[in-house]
Amino acid sequence: MKALSRSYLWIIFALLYAPILLLVVFSFNEGGSLSSFTGFSFRWYGEFFRDQVALQALKNSLFLALASSLLATAIGTFAALGLDRMRNRYVKGAVNSVTNIPMMNPDIVTGVSMMLLFVAVAGVFGLSDILGKWTMLIAHTTFSLPYVILSVLPRFKQFDKTLREAALDLGCTPAQSFFKVELPAIVPGVFSGLVMAFTLSLDDFVISHFVSSPDFQTLPLYIYNQTAHEVKYSMYALCTLIIVTILALLLIVNFAGSIGDRRNRRREASK
Repeated sequence: MKALSRSYLWIIFALLYAPILLLVVFSFNEGGSLSSFTGFSFRWYGEFFRDQVALQALKNSLFLALASSLLATAIGTFAALGLDRMRNRYVKGAVNSVTNIPMMNPDIVTGVSMMLLFVAVAGVFGLSDILGKWTMLIAHTTFSLPYVILSVLPRFKQFDKTLREAALDLGCTPAQSFFKVELPAIVPGVFSGLVMAFTLSLDDFVISHFVSSPDFQTLPLYIYNQTAHEVKYSMYALCTLIIVTILALLLIVNFAGSIGDRRNRRREASK
């Protein structure tokens, strides 16, 4: 039975990671062939960094991911604060449920609904061309918000409320109490939400496809457009760079979370 469970586990891992491993290996294939590995080379990485259109798409993706993640983190942190302060449990439960809807919605539903909203706003204000950089920024910030709230809210629940009360008793205003006492304690959750929002924005395709314009193209859209023609082998190098970046960010999130948990355990043990 144990051998069967191990075999099943290895099969699942193979199905999940074999395509990714194959992509990474052939991004270093000098001959640019998927049938045989002719030699190790960084040729396709050089081709990618000479592709100005791909580099512009990379810059657009980084701008969008950074801006939307910062906005989502700022809004989501204060939204989590508001949820933590709510006293009416029925209202709190309703707001929590509404907050989770974007996470449960299929991306295509979110993308189409946002596109219709932006087009309707353009019609009201008489704008002919509203879709582009700023609509993508609004869309990416919106669908990242629930993930930030989900990362930050548990940190507020774990926070010792007596510390906030002590800060208020010692003369701090509510704002000072939040920034000097609560915020340092929830930083690991805030950072986790920031990185999560960044990675979600960086690899989003479906929602971006509906709210984008031809003059502002992100990396996922650029890669998709390549599949309509003959795919450049430099795309394998690009995908490998994205995989490595997201893996590094996930490791940072886990590392930051473990450090925060360790500090909380030390603080509780010292009491």
